[in-house]
Amino acid sequence: MAMARLFASSAAALSTPSAISKPGPIRPPAAQRRIRATSKRAPPATRIAKATLVMSSRRLITPSERSKLDPFVVATGDASPRDQRDLMERPFFSLAKAKRTRPILYQTGDVCVEVYAVPEHGMATIWDADVLIWAASQIVEAENLGLKTSRFLRFTPYQLLTAVGRQTGARDYKLLKGALARLQATVIRTSIRQGEHWRRHQFSWINEWEECATRDGRVQGMEFVLPDWLYRGVIDRSLVLTIDPAYFSLTGGIERWLYRVARKHAGRQPRGWLFEVAHLHEKSGSLAKPADFAFDLRRIAARQPLPGYCLSIERRERRELLRILPSKSFTAPVDGAVNQLGTSGVHTIGTPGVPVSGFRECKPQLTLWPGNTIACPNLESNLESNCCSGAARLADNTDIRAQPPTEHPSQPSLPLSGRKTGGMR
Repeated sequence: MAMARLFASSAAALSTPSAISKPGPIRPPAAQRRIRATSKRAPPATRIAKATLVMSSRRLITPSERSKLDPFVVATGDASPRDQRDLMERPFFSLAKAKRTRPILYQTGDVCVEVYAVPEHGMATIWDADVLIWAASQIVEAENLGLKTSRFLRFTPYQLLTAVGRQTGARDYKLLKGALARLQATVIRTSIRQGEHWRRHQFSWINEWEECATRDGRVQGMEFVLPDWLYRGVIDRSLVLTIDPAYFSLTGGIERWLYRVARKHAGRQPRGWLFEVAHLHEKSGSLAKPADFAFDLRRIAARQPLPGYCLSIERRERRELLRILPSKSFTAPVDGAVNQLGTSGVHTIGTPGVPVSGFRECKPQLTLWPGNTIACPNLESNLESNCCSGAARLADNTDIRAQPPTEHPSQPSLPLSGRKTGGMR
């Protein structure tokens, strides 16, 4: 009887749901429970702020490069435009106004140029290069005046826009900021002017830039920092050439690039220079087809838009060549003052019933082509610039005034053969 009562009480206890033990959840450690409780209590904004604070405290804070450089305040006024020779000779910029993201990969001998763009801004164009030309002009002008220069330039947009022949409206200020954005976003990798152990130098045309504007959006001043590679190429006077101010009025990308090539290679040499069109296409980095590029060159040669140079197309044994000759009509100011007007056996100049005309003496003006600017032909860096295939012959790059070169059918392009100066060309 006792055994029956014990069995019944045990069965009743097992049938009760509360008496059945169930496996409980795995409890996390006490530290994790406290963190979860704190996260549940704090709002999302507070949690994000705390996370940002922790990340910023761990990150190494790097000061701006401008804080390490003395600012070069542009206050020299007008300066003769000058260009850097490496930029004139190599394909560093897009020749089209449309956004370009396809990189430029240029290799000739030991010289390598790679230009990369980001899809957001695109590659810096040859019109954006006006900013670099203006900066180089201001640095060289300040060096001539004995002023201290720096890679850190401080200026007003009005100074830059007026110097490169642009308008000063709201649209032009917006275009200037777009140019600065493209110059900063474009990445260049090159082996030009590198030592024995440094084979590649990577940089952007502008390291950083900033504008000072009022609350209503009016820009009062700007600052930007040039890369060391460009700055060293500007303060070295042998790597800078004066260009014609009419360059800024050229509207076509190929026209602008072609003028820089003409100024770099032909200079003021009486016999000019001769290029193969196929080599020019490779040298330009243009995305146009070779046939379209050659057609554009023919149209440019027909219009003759380059200031100070004459272009002509020649054909030799199935090769199309472009001849570049310096013209006599430079748009640069005169070298000296005009003291008097000489006439042939006439003491005065006048018209019937009109008093003698008066002539005012002209004040001396700065010349863009001083005699000491180009002491010799620009041939020291032309060892590979006129060859699109094969090795360059040393005789083609020596002083052409001392020994006229011999023409060879296999040479892609070579200096012009000797001819008398003056007369019709």
